[in-house]
Amino acid sequence: MRGDVLLITLLLALLAASAGVAFWVWRELADVPLDLHGWLALAGGVVATLVLGVGLMTLVYRSHRLGFDERAGHDRDP
Repeated sequence: MRGDVLLITLLLALLAASAGVAFWVWRELADVPLDLHGWLALAGGVVATLVLGVGLMTLVYRSHRLGFDERAGHDRDP
């Protein structure tokens, strides 16, 4: 139980630190103008990230539905 609380506290601290860094970077880059190439790169990065995330989650759900998760690790000799 104590280890779980420590882990949750650590993860929340990492989340807060990353949110703080993201906020700081957002504020520092607030006055930087983006031209067409910048917007295209930003849009491409967003689309690629979404496609990768959706693709990986699709593989997770498909693997679970087809039963690959049940068979993993059970074919080893004791």
